[in-house]
Amino acid sequence: MKLTVYLSGEIHTSWRDDVIMACEKQCLDITFLEPVTDHGASDDCGIEIMGAEPDKFWHDHKGAKLNAIRTRTAIGQSDVVVVRFGDKYKQWNAAFDAGYAAALGKALVVMHGSDHQHALKEVDGAALAVVKTADQVAAILTYVITGKI
Repeated sequence: MKLTVYLSGEIHTSWRDDVIMACEKQCLDITFLEPVTDHGASDDCGIEIMGAEPDKFWHDHKGAKLNAIRTRTAIGQSDVVVVRFGDKYKQWNAAFDAGYAAALGKALVVMHGSDHQHALKEVDGAALAVVKTADQVAAILTYVITGKI
């Protein structure tokens, strides 16, 4: 079985690389998709492509719209969506991605530490699995593809 997996969420740690490397060790047939993780490029794509905005709201609005094209397309193409909530900052966009994936009926795996358990109870409730580590994500994907624990 081949899977397409979208890796959504925080951009301040190497968790995406950790998941990908753990899956590569298992020789899994997975295509990974992800958002633009260059913070500056993600923030400024709208004004760089469509022109400057003097008002920060419209600056952010343009960027968010372009990023939404990428995110919606990637989630739509994915079989599994993994959403990581990190310790740093509030990831409102990650929560939105989780809700969007759930609304599309995508298999949703949520990843976060115990400190976010209460705040993310509704997101966790929509997930098919809730984990803390990249190795657990890789183990889930291994099981899904191979049927082996």
